[in-house]
Amino acid sequence: MKSVDEHLAGILAAVPLLPPLEQALLEAAGGVLAERVEAPVPLPPFDNSAMDGYAVVAADVAAATEDKPVTLPVIGDIAAGDSGMSALRPGLTARIMTGAAMPAGADAVIPVEWTDGGTATVRITRSAPPGHYIRRAGEDVRAGQVVVAEGTRLGAPQLGMLAAVGRSHVLVRPRPRVVVLSTGSELRAPGTQLAPGQIWDSNSFMLTTAVMEAGAKGYRQATVGDEAEEVRTTLMDQLVRADAIITSGGVSMGARDVIKEIFERDGEIEFGKVAMRPGKPQGFGLLEGVPVFTLPGNPVSAYVSFQVFVRPALRAMQGLPPDHLPTLSAVLTEDVTSPDGLRHFLRGRLTSDRGEHSVAPAEGQGSHQLQSLSSADSLIVLPEDATRVPAGSRVDVMRLPS
Repeated sequence: MKSVDEHLAGILAAVPLLPPLEQALLEAAGGVLAERVEAPVPLPPFDNSAMDGYAVVAADVAAATEDKPVTLPVIGDIAAGDSGMSALRPGLTARIMTGAAMPAGADAVIPVEWTDGGTATVRITRSAPPGHYIRRAGEDVRAGQVVVAEGTRLGAPQLGMLAAVGRSHVLVRPRPRVVVLSTGSELRAPGTQLAPGQIWDSNSFMLTTAVMEAGAKGYRQATVGDEAEEVRTTLMDQLVRADAIITSGGVSMGARDVIKEIFERDGEIEFGKVAMRPGKPQGFGLLEGVPVFTLPGNPVSAYVSFQVFVRPALRAMQGLPPDHLPTLSAVLTEDVTSPDGLRHFLRGRLTSDRGEHSVAPAEGQGSHQLQSLSSADSLIVLPEDATRVPAGSRVDVMRLPS
């Protein structure tokens, strides 16, 4: 058997790095930036008001108090985007809106709450120092500053930053397009009637969602039976739209394990056993350059295999570090046992108290028991040499996506 680390290393050495594409900002969401973006101008590009209020010369209101307000003539309004008023003389004021450019000569903004709100003249009841409620040009970003670094996954804040520096398109490694396919003549789509011996397909829905949680685009393909040519034709048809393919089922030692039957004979996909539980039977290879992950059919095995092997590979395809799920240290609340020589991934429930984490194994650890997975929030990782781990021991715990 291969170790978990050996199998993952082989996958990461084989998966291709997706070529960058130029995309419009909203199309680029979730992609990984393949260029360095610098600000062509400072942000803000000009001094502007941080409040709705009145632009003033600070010296004119230095003596203003509630008892002795200062009254100034209001010579006009300055809205965001206006360019009509370019300067303000001492002894005068102008109403100014949030984001509007400060007129030359004005060096402070008095919030409207400190005034009587006048439109011809205004009574000001508090003083303000120079610079009060003014956003200075370049205080957020300097011209030429790198605002989004190459290799950054583009979320909402990053896209907002790119738009703020005037970029409509950027060069990105796009989210991988991943086709998910379940095999098995016993499988039926949810919502249909079951005949004896049949079950509803859960893996393809679970894995497609896991793909999307990992930052890729998931496409669920309808299930196919155990006829070799039908399965092969279906898979080959997906190559035109897929950056990667995930199958579940048909990779073990049974007489009708169709995925293994089809591809092992041609040597396109390598099948074997990995020293882990759940998820021992695994397969991986490239079909016409497209990575194909053949995962076990038991739902927990398929899900754990995805998090351990597929998720890091999808990240690597975008040029990101091939990280596992976020991992922390926690204290076991119960004794657990583990098979010798296998890395064991137990479903668990985390609790935290004042920064200290503890984890309880879920009831029901069978690879077919989806209920315990759906109620778990973590995977307890027991190393290959840990056969008996007592309560109170520290263990590594992988947080599952919320």
